[in-house]
Amino acid sequence: MSKTPDSAVRAYTEQHRAAFLDDLAEWLRIPSVSAQPEHAADVRRSADWLAAKLRETGFPTCEVWATPGAPAVFAEWPSDDPQAPTVLVYGHHDVQPAAREDGWDTDPFEPVIRGNRLHARGAADDKGQVFFHTLGVRAHLAATGRTTPAVHLKLLIEGEEESGSPHFRDLVEARKDRLSADAVIVSDTGMWSEDTPTVCTGMRGLAECEIQLYGPDQDIHSGSFGGAVPNPATAVARLVAALHDEHARVAIPGFYEGITELTDRERELFAELPFDEERWLRTARSTATHGESGHTTLERVWARPTAEVNGIGGGYQGPGNKTIVPSSAMVKLSFRLVAGQDPDHIEKAVRTWAAEQLPAGIRHEITFGAATRPCLTPLDHPALQSVVRAMGRVFEKEIRFTREGGSGPAADLQDVLASPVLFLGISVPSDGWHAPNEKVELDLLLKGVETSAHLWGDLAQNWRDAH
Repeated sequence: MSKTPDSAVRAYTEQHRAAFLDDLAEWLRIPSVSAQPEHAADVRRSADWLAAKLRETGFPTCEVWATPGAPAVFAEWPSDDPQAPTVLVYGHHDVQPAAREDGWDTDPFEPVIRGNRLHARGAADDKGQVFFHTLGVRAHLAATGRTTPAVHLKLLIEGEEESGSPHFRDLVEARKDRLSADAVIVSDTGMWSEDTPTVCTGMRGLAECEIQLYGPDQDIHSGSFGGAVPNPATAVARLVAALHDEHARVAIPGFYEGITELTDRERELFAELPFDEERWLRTARSTATHGESGHTTLERVWARPTAEVNGIGGGYQGPGNKTIVPSSAMVKLSFRLVAGQDPDHIEKAVRTWAAEQLPAGIRHEITFGAATRPCLTPLDHPALQSVVRAMGRVFEKEIRFTREGGSGPAADLQDVLASPVLFLGISVPSDGWHAPNEKVELDLLLKGVETSAHLWGDLAQNWRDAH
């Protein structure tokens, strides 16, 4: 247990709440939309603003790191304890596009507090969750009387996450020595709900491909040639039909090779969450669940690999009929990967499988995009337990566990730095990431501040004990 006094942290947080929210609102007014070229200068301005604010917070090293795209921000505050662990906090300062006509009640880049909620683009995803660490480290110092953090603290705040992080891995590899850490804290995630605080323990990886199929050199008459030459549209339909078996398992040979299976304890913990499947289906705009036999819905979206058809096409798509054998067809596939799966192995398996499925006379080309590796932290990892204890002190409830079905750049940090990744987020599903009227619950935002304040002392003490 960290020796940071709970009451001192809470008092400091409340004392500085107004100034903290004023600063956050100033940052939120910068429309740092990385996906829109007209906002490139705003993304740079956002990075400069954050670097200046981190210097004001006390970080002795604050740098804006250029990339071929949008800049990232790096900050470092060494501990005066040379034996302290090094912790890297990851987040991002770019935001999704937003405009009043999208359905916002107010200007998305003019923060508004209504009740106990702060509405603005980036309030939860991810500026609010990045910024709570600034007040958190100050509360940590004030409550303990320290002049430096209990850990060697580093921050890496990306500027292209909302654009797919196209240059992130290259940046991490180029700056590996500066970014080295014993653990990575990702504050770009959320909790199950306001009443059920949770810690995420992993994210799935992602591999994507497009398969183009070619038959005749041009569209040909289906009466004169149909039934006597291979049809690319039929071939792509058969390819998709062969993707899963009768139990909804992916039927690509070698697909499940090496995966880390759920433990009985993890399945029990998932089952303890207050999951309402009917409500979940309404959110999914669907009427029935479907997936791999032998697994619950939460297990399917968090801890099992998948293969999905993202798009399929071929032949005539206009009104009426056009009786042809089309010259080409295509399908776009994505594969969500779990711990133990290697994207390179998956690519080779898919290429071999596709070639074996297609008949003579059908030529094909497969193009894979950049892959994202999965990441998973074991429940008994000492750094994860520090996050759980810090949150438990603040929320005064049992902290439960989730995983994230999506994918993100956190896995690149784990892969390149060879460090465990932990998730500390206070956002809830109703915050509306990427949607109109995005918001953050102010009580939860301040609980994020307090959790951050307690975490550094707990990590310093228990990491040393664990080693």
